[in-house]
Amino acid sequence: MAERDLPAPARVEVQMAVAPACRRHLPAPERFAAFAAEAMAGDQRALCVRVVDDPEGEALNARFRGGERATNVLAFAADAAELLGDIAVCAPVALREAAAQGKTMEDHCAHLVVHGVLHLLGMDHQSGAEAAAMESQEAAVLARLGIADPYGATA
Repeated sequence: MAERDLPAPARVEVQMAVAPACRRHLPAPERFAAFAAEAMAGDQRALCVRVVDDPEGEALNARFRGGERATNVLAFAADAAELLGDIAVCAPVALREAAAQGKTMEDHCAHLVVHGVLHLLGMDHQSGAEAAAMESQEAAVLARLGIADPYGATA
């Protein structure tokens, strides 16, 4: 029986651009890469996940979305065929949200990265039907990572 070619793992670069005081609360860069790779479901394009502090998150949101403050995650599609894009996770926002929602930082960061990747893969949540489909896909990816459904649905 011939050996089957397995796809190469996704190419995910993780940049940790946060202060040490914040970084100690975050998952390791390898975990961020694993979250992204699982959401990419075999997509072989390159992706960069950049974990940022409030000032950079605020600047990115202002420049690209017209926002007045940092948001939890932003996704930027790439123009090149071999690139999926970039995701920026604002660590301080994620930390505040995880605490307020009673979630571990690991689980919340996984959800944010998965959410960003799904945006880059073409999903959105502008309508109720789109939101339901995206939330269902997020929950499925997170389940494969051993993380509970962030929307509270039970299996």
